[in-house]
Amino acid sequence: MTTLYLNVIAGGILIGIVYALIALGLTIIFGVMRIVNFAHGEMVVIGMYVGYGIWSVTKIPPWMIAPVAALALFMLGYALQRSIVNAFIERPQHAQFILFISFALIITGLHLVLFGPDSRPIDIIESMQSYSIGPLRLDVVRSQAALMALALITGLILFLRQSMLGRSIRAAADNLIGAQVIGIRIRNVYSVTAGIGMACAGAAGALVAPMFDTQPFLATDFTLIAFIIVIVGGLGSLTGALLGGVIIGLSEALAALVFSPALKTVFSYALLTIVLIWRPNGLFGEQSR
Repeated sequence: MTTLYLNVIAGGILIGIVYALIALGLTIIFGVMRIVNFAHGEMVVIGMYVGYGIWSVTKIPPWMIAPVAALALFMLGYALQRSIVNAFIERPQHAQFILFISFALIITGLHLVLFGPDSRPIDIIESMQSYSIGPLRLDVVRSQAALMALALITGLILFLRQSMLGRSIRAAADNLIGAQVIGIRIRNVYSVTAGIGMACAGAAGALVAPMFDTQPFLATDFTLIAFIIVIVGGLGSLTGALLGGVIIGLSEALAALVFSPALKTVFSYALLTIVLIWRPNGLFGEQSR
């Protein structure tokens, strides 16, 4: 019984790391621009279709396709921000909400037109394999996805801390007026930030494609997961997104084992409710006095 719980916990942590990558994209956009991307789940699904499409032609493992999906979504995010979203930055929040909901509906509609409603599974031999580490048996696909997600998260953190552009993004997030005063091109920073946020979603989409059969209607689930994680962790907090993803992955895995797989989402919402009551700004968000 102990071994069973250890394996379930390990599996929850692995999927939680991938969830964290999804949430990281959402929280970095909010942290810098103070806008909420309601089409975030649709970006994850685009990454899934990129992963499925490349795998179906080349048979390259999906974890190796993740950087390609990240690049594709970066370019899409940059183009959308540069051409459309920047014009909405100063507009009321309800206008921003409508814009991103419109994006979500358009993307889902395009998926249905181009690919249809049918699920598209990625059948790879690794789906039936596992690594043995003492009493633990780690799913190969989840392990590969988690390692690639960790590598991408680490690369993003180093970029934000060490590069000049990364420091400009952090400066715009910390003090917008101050960043403008010292000559940072805010609209360009916003475009790069949007690209990075959507690149996280695209990479995560390619990583989860072997675990969830690709189909357009998964977008809502991924959007909700991302929102739960960033609210639990704290809006705008990178640390919160990382630990929130692991917490939600663990809660879903344990709920599925102890109670029923159908109840795992219920426990995520219950955890969200508890956190909102206890710490309204999230575990790592700034608490009001």
